Amino acid sequence: MVQLCFFIKVKEKDKEMLKKVCNTLGCGAVYFQHEKRINHAQCYRYTVNTHRDIFGKIIPFFQKYRLNSNSKQRSFRMFCEIAELVRNGAHHTKEGIEQIQQMKKKMNPRTGLA
Repeated sequence: MVQLCFFIKVKEKDKEMLKKVCNTLGCGAVYFQHEKRINHAQCYRYTVNTHRDIFGKIIPFFQKYRLNSNSKQRSFRMFCEIAELVRNGAHHTKEGIEQIQQMKKKMNPRTGLA
């Protein structure tokens, strides 16, 4: 199963920035994410799950206002490609799911997480 979800995670000191993003875009939610994994800091997370908001607000906003980090910008471009595959129904085929999984592995290379 493929679920399209956009999120940004930050340390507690930057949670106000996430609240500003949420208020500016008028979608999604900010919450504390309790981290149980070793070597991972506690963080706040801004999450958007609806296709309407991802395609109508998130993608246009971050295409207009680029992310500061080159690695995050690359991951965002990959997210946009995956989102288009989902919009076109590729996630309903075995080949499409495999393609999406391979693309997802390339996201957020520093942490190895997507």
